[in-house]
Amino acid sequence: MASIDIPRQQKAAVKVGSGTDSRAPVKEIEVPQPGPGQVLVKINWQVWAASGIAMQPSTEGIAGHEGAGVVVAVGEGAENKWKVGDRAGIKWVWSTCGECEFCTNGTDELHCPNQKNSGFSVPGTFQQYALSDAKYTTRIPDGVSDEEAGPIMCGGVTAYTACKRSSVRPGQWLVVGGAGGGLGHLAVQYAKAMGLRVIAIDGGDEKKDLCKKLGAEEFIDFTKVQDTAAEVHRITKYGAHGVIVIAASKEAYESAPTLLRPGGTVVAVGLPKDPTVRAGAPPIMLALRRLNVVGSVVGTLKDVEEALDFTARGLVHPILTKGTLEDVDKYMEQMIAGKLAGRAVLKVS
Repeated sequence: MASIDIPRQQKAAVKVGSGTDSRAPVKEIEVPQPGPGQVLVKINWQVWAASGIAMQPSTEGIAGHEGAGVVVAVGEGAENKWKVGDRAGIKWVWSTCGECEFCTNGTDELHCPNQKNSGFSVPGTFQQYALSDAKYTTRIPDGVSDEEAGPIMCGGVTAYTACKRSSVRPGQWLVVGGAGGGLGHLAVQYAKAMGLRVIAIDGGDEKKDLCKKLGAEEFIDFTKVQDTAAEVHRITKYGAHGVIVIAASKEAYESAPTLLRPGGTVVAVGLPKDPTVRAGAPPIMLALRRLNVVGSVVGTLKDVEEALDFTARGLVHPILTKGTLEDVDKYMEQMIAGKLAGRAVLKVS
């Protein structure tokens, strides 16, 4: 096993409690050693995110699935792919089996029934040193800083893949709801870079200025415009070609189909906590207007590489709120209060 000097102990934010009452105080834990086919990554920047998914005991209470840093140890069998000093990113999908139908068809490994997930079924990236499956670890390209790479490991690739799932072509209209938020501001940039015409929907002059700066051609302030659908149709004549629903609300999903032209596509991304919320439309609307409703979640290994390339070329840049590992609980409180701007990244040192 190739390695450099690594301490025996490290800092980690270890979750205690559950739900909104949970906290993640920083504790001292042992540094893990990579087994066969694994690498050990020194996490430099970690994205704060609350998935709302119950963690399995195998995580040892360590959440986090958007980390970027440098390889400091290489396990047996991984030497042909990684070396100490390589820059690496860890994602929500920590590993796949590589053998099932979904892994071998070249496009659907996200549906591998034997996948492992960072911060859900294996210890996540809220620690100084995190293990990663060598075959599914992402190589960070030149031109992308660690603090920018972290948000792209999950939020960025989710936004990028949603744009692709919309099937909107260059020159056509894409509506991004919640466009000024953590995922939305990335979707606006990816869509613009892909040649799409973006209608951003959000509330307030600050969000308007941000969305226009990032490349939105039109902005609809839902706090001022009573009939959003009518405004979208006024701008586009027949309606948008696609709508990405990022806001996890019943209202967002109910209104999305009304923004579309015939043949348009709703992309479900936001995950409401209310289990009664449904994505879709009355069957008569779906049938007569031939609407499409699709889901999108994170992205494949190839999708992540493509999403990172947009940043390497200077086309997409996450807007970051920076803190440290000790700030996990503070950001949890800000998120609950709706006051967390952009993507919060934590310096891990």
